[in-house]
Amino acid sequence: WSWSLLAALVSPGMAGLRVDFGLLLEPLGFIKVLEWIFSIFAFATCGGFQGETTLLVSCKGVINKTVTAAFAYPFRLNNVVFSAPDPKRCGGTWTDVYLVGNFSSSAQFFVTLAVLAFLYCIAALVVYIGYKHVYLQNSKFPLTDLAITVITAFLWLVSTFAWAKALADIKMSTGASLIPRIESCKAPGTTCRFASVTSMGTLNVSVVFGLLNMVLWGGNIWFVYKDTNLHNQSNRISPSP
Repeated sequence: WSWSLLAALVSPGMAGLRVDFGLLLEPLGFIKVLEWIFSIFAFATCGGFQGETTLLVSCKGVINKTVTAAFAYPFRLNNVVFSAPDPKRCGGTWTDVYLVGNFSSSAQFFVTLAVLAFLYCIAALVVYIGYKHVYLQNSKFPLTDLAITVITAFLWLVSTFAWAKALADIKMSTGASLIPRIESCKAPGTTCRFASVTSMGTLNVSVVFGLLNMVLWGGNIWFVYKDTNLHNQSNRISPSP
């Protein structure tokens, strides 16, 4: 689309920047601004997360020692190991304990889509504000915009639900339910108690922004469609009352 737009901008009769910020008050421009803002929040709340889960371990020579496992985006939890309770590793009974699960594919899919949507919104806003006359005079631009909008709305649907499922699994893998899976905690004389895990409120918010982006992009399909020749043809074909 960018190469086609560049070619159109340098063609006779179409070149020239015509800035009109009033288009931001129209549904097409206003929704695009919201999509731009919400995409920022989507990748910031997910991609910027850092947390840790904490256990209290009692074993030979150790009482209620805090052990932690720090995790962050992209949530490859199977690479995250708990710290040892003491240098002697509970008399040799404590082996390396890893968290369970690799949720990087869902997390990276979600964040990558948000970043690409952010970049596309910037490009689209530049066209809407400065080159709307080019956009309307060449039927390929509205059709391309429509196709991208439909695809992006669908991808927001898929990525948000995939990320929501992954987030639920992350909470399970880092919560109290992880203790029964730790073999070192089953050693004689060793007890483990779950202490805490970092609040995942920001990750919950990222799912909300994913849903909002899905609604925005889905709703924007109609306003983009109105600028295409498909809509104009349907109006011409419709019989007069």
